[in-house]
Parts: sequence; structure tokens; C-alpha cells
Amino acid sequence: MAVTEPAPPSTTPADEFSALLVGIQRLVRRRLRKTADRPRLRGAQVELLRLAMDSPGLRVSQAAEELCLAGNSVSTLVNQLAAQGLLRRESDPADRRAALLFATDAAVERIEAWRRRRRALMEDLVAGLPADQQQALTAALPALRSLARGLRDLPEEP
Repeated sequence: MAVTEPAPPSTTPADEFSALLVGIQRLVRRRLRKTADRPRLRGAQVELLRLAMDSPGLRVSQAAEELCLAGNSVSTLVNQLAAQGLLRRESDPADRRAALLFATDAAVERIEAWRRRRRALMEDLVAGLPADQQQALTAALPALRSLARGLRDLPEEP
């Protein structure tokens, strides 16, 4: 399963790395969708569910900030997910105008099932690599975590 063609000589390692990340993510999603037994959730919906799972009781405004989305966009996502029984809204006792978000048991089961399938797929693929490449991937994990933190910590563009 080729992800991309070999990089042309003028491509930088950063360019190739970015292209590979996007390609791998797209191929993983495509592979997992083929075996899905339910209609797929959009990326922003999954991100909001994961956030609600990781931070139960967060406000819509906090979710919007964390996801770098407009508040009305998150409200739309909340309405969609609530209609599917995947997200529950509760009034904030400290401020009745604000809603607190909670992932439902159905959402947790769905996200966890996806994670299990993704983990199994990636474990099989990594296990098929030569030992030196498996070690190289393991050694690269701290650098990849640093890149993720760096992206998260970048100031928003005006």
C-alpha cells in the first residue's frame, strides 16, 4: 500500500513529512470506513466527541476555543450529535444560559470501537515492517509529540 510516490529532489523533508502524514491519515480512514457498520461521522464531529469524552462538562465556548472553531459552528455540531444520541447537553448550574457537554455511552462505545480498529490496523502494519524500521518509528515518537505540541501552541493568525 504505497502512500505517495518518491519525493522529487526539490522536495524538503518537511514537505515529504507533511504529505506522508496527510496520506497515511486518509488511507487509515478509508480502510476503516470500509468495515464500518454505521454511517460515518465527520472529522469535526469526532473531534468534538473526543473532546467531550476527555473533558466531560465542558462548555460550548470552551469546545470552540479548543477546536479553533466559531461558537455557532460548534453549536451546529452539538445539535447534530445530540440528535444522533451521541452528545448530551445540560444547563450549567452556575450559568443557566450556558450548556455543558457530555458524551453519551453510545458515543464512547463508538469512538472506542474506532480506536480499537485503528490500533489493530496500525499494529498489523507496524509488525510487518523490518525491526530497524519499527525501532525508527518508536524513536521518532518523542519528536512527533513535540511537533504536535508546537502546532497546538502556535498563536492563532489574526
